[in-house]
Amino acid sequence: MSDFIVVGGGSAGAAFAGRVAMTGGKVTVLEAGPRDSHPLIHIPAGFVKLLETKLLYHYATEPQEGLSGRAPIMPQGAVLGGGGSVNAAIYIRGQRADYDGWATAGAEGWSYEDVLPYFRRAEDNDRLADDWHGTGGPLGVSDLRQISELTRAFVRGAQQAGIPFTADFNGASQRGVGYNQTTTRDGRRCSAAVAYLRPALASGNLDIRTGCRVTRILFEGDRATGVEYVRNGRLHSLMAGREVILSAGAVQTPKLLMLSGIGPEAELRRHGIALRHRLEGVGQNLQDHLEFPAIRFCTGPYGYHGQDSLLKGAWNGLQYLLFKSGPVMSNVSEACAFVNPDDPAAEPNLQMHFVPIVFLDGDREKVKRAGATINPCVLRPQSRGEIRLRSADPAAHPIIDPRYLTHPEDMRLSVAGLRMAREILAQPAFARYVEPCEAYPGDMQDGAALEGYIRAMGKTVYHPVGTCRMGRDDMAVVDPELRVHGIRNLRVVDNSVMPTLISGNTNAPAIMIGERASDLVQGLKLSA
Repeated sequence: MSDFIVVGGGSAGAAFAGRVAMTGGKVTVLEAGPRDSHPLIHIPAGFVKLLETKLLYHYATEPQEGLSGRAPIMPQGAVLGGGGSVNAAIYIRGQRADYDGWATAGAEGWSYEDVLPYFRRAEDNDRLADDWHGTGGPLGVSDLRQISELTRAFVRGAQQAGIPFTADFNGASQRGVGYNQTTTRDGRRCSAAVAYLRPALASGNLDIRTGCRVTRILFEGDRATGVEYVRNGRLHSLMAGREVILSAGAVQTPKLLMLSGIGPEAELRRHGIALRHRLEGVGQNLQDHLEFPAIRFCTGPYGYHGQDSLLKGAWNGLQYLLFKSGPVMSNVSEACAFVNPDDPAAEPNLQMHFVPIVFLDGDREKVKRAGATINPCVLRPQSRGEIRLRSADPAAHPIIDPRYLTHPEDMRLSVAGLRMAREILAQPAFARYVEPCEAYPGDMQDGAALEGYIRAMGKTVYHPVGTCRMGRDDMAVVDPELRVHGIRNLRVVDNSVMPTLISGNTNAPAIMIGERASDLVQGLKLSA
C-alpha cells in the first residue's frame, strides 16, 4: 500500500509525487494517458506536431454566447507530464499581485513571498541566479538557443511602439517585451515528468501506472481511503495509507469529485449520484485565457513556414542531433510582451504571444504561407464559467462552459490588445519581412467590427483554472492547505485550486503548487 495515491501525472502531480517519493513517502501515480515516450515530446519544436494527436484531450466546449455561438475546443494534456509534455514550454510565473490577491481573498500562505521560495527551489536556471531565481533545482529553465528573424523583428517592433525591453519576465516586474525562457535543459524539454518523476523512480518509493482512468474515490465515512480505476478494460481498486491527491486538472478534478458524490447538490441529484458531501463550488469559477490573432503574411520564406517539409525537415533534424541548433531547437513561441494599454507604467493586464508562422485555431483551414502572428490575451479575465457532469458515466467528458467574453471588461481590453498587436506589426522593424496590408483582421478599424472579429477568431490559450478554488468561504472547495472541505485525507493539487487566473502561462505555477503541496502534507515550511 502506498502512502499517497496521486490521480494525474501532470505538472503539479508529478512535482508533488517526485518530491514526496524522494523524501521517503511511498507514492503511486495513476495517469490516464500513456508514458511520455513519443520522441517529439522531448524536442522543443515537436509540440506543434503534437497538438492534434491523442496526446491531448480535445474537449468540446458548450456553444459560447461571447464567441457568436461557436463551440471551440479546449485541448489539455493526455500523457505523463500533462500539459508540460505537450506545451510550448514557456516559463512564466505571473505577477506578485496575483498571489497576494489569493492570500487577501482567503488563501492564507499563498502570497507572493510565500510561493517565491517554491519557484526558486524548483528552478535550475541557466542564466539567472538572484533573489527571484534558483539554480540546482529539478526543473531546467533555459534561454532559447534558436530565435527566428521574425521574432527579433517583433521584439524590436514592440520597442518602436513604446514597449520597453525586459530580460526577465519573472523578476522584479513582468512589464515589457523580451525573449521567453523555456522549461528545457541541454536542448531537450524538461517537463515535470522528466524533472521529478524520472529521478524519483530510483528511490524505489514511486510507482507510475499509465493508462489508468480513475472512476471514483473510495471512502469510509468522511475519510478518503483510495480510488477505483479502469485499466485495460478491467476495474481495479487501490488503497492509500495516508491521503488521496487529486491532480487531474481543472476539467477532470471537479468531474471526479462530483462522480464521487462531492459537489453541488442539484447537479448530483440530476444524475442520480448519492450526495456524500455538499460543496456548491465544485466545478464553478472556471477561468481561461482567450487569444485571437493579428497576422501579416511575409514577402519571402521567413520564419518557420515550410521547415517541416521532407527535405528541410531531414536537414533540420540532423542539425539538431549533431549540433543542438537550428529550427528544431525553437519552441516556436519565442517571445512575449506584457503591457497595460490603460497605463503603460502599470503592471500589465495583457499578454502577447508572438509566433513566426501563420498560427490559427486547429479547426480552421490551414494557411500555407509564411507569416507573423501576434496573439493578445487578457491576463486576468473577469468572465467566469463552469464544469458540469454530462452524465454519471465516468468515461463521458464533462460539460465545459468557459463563458468567454461575457464580462464587458474582457472585450474592452481584448480590442485594446488587438489594436496594439496591429500597431507592432506595422512598425519599421517588420517592413522588410511582411506585406504592407494586414492578412487578419484586414482593413477593419471600427470598434464593433473588431469585437465581431474577436468573437469569430477567439481561441483558448490552454490555461483553464479555478474549478476547485481554495479559500474559507461557502464556495471554496479546498482550504489553504489544499484539503477538501468536509472530507478527511483528500486534497486537490493542481491548477483547479487557483482562486483567480495568474497573469501568464500556467505550467510554472502548477509545478509550484505541487512543490508547496509536498511540504504541506509533511508539515514542512520553506523560508525565503
